[in-house]
Amino acid sequence: MAKVYATGKRKTAIAKVWVTPGSGKIVVNEMDFEAWLGGHETIKKRVRQPLALTKQETSMDIKAITAGGGYSAQADALRHGISKALASMDMAFRGILKPYGLLTRDSRIVERKKYGKKKARRSPQFSKR
Repeated sequence: MAKVYATGKRKTAIAKVWVTPGSGKIVVNEMDFEAWLGGHETIKKRVRQPLALTKQETSMDIKAITAGGGYSAQADALRHGISKALASMDMAFRGILKPYGLLTRDSRIVERKKYGKKKARRSPQFSKR
């Protein structure tokens, strides 16, 4: 098996992910995974979910570059990228990941502000007199 590339996205965050056979090391933005996310254990667990479901935690090395959004959206984009890379590596993984919604992009983005409104939908306060 060779190096596999995939792009993961969520909101405005993008993650470029390279998955290679290895020892289970995760490097994000030239930093160790633990240093990149700090003490956010639930987010770390969410990123590792596709690896755990496919039982690949100790057999795949992951190198990723993330940009845009916040750390949580970047982590979810990373999870999406890992899932897509694993699915393209082995079609059996697709059947495992799909029911958990890991191959679906979370496309919710901020709605634009409209003319005459204070925010996207918030109207100015109405005055009767």
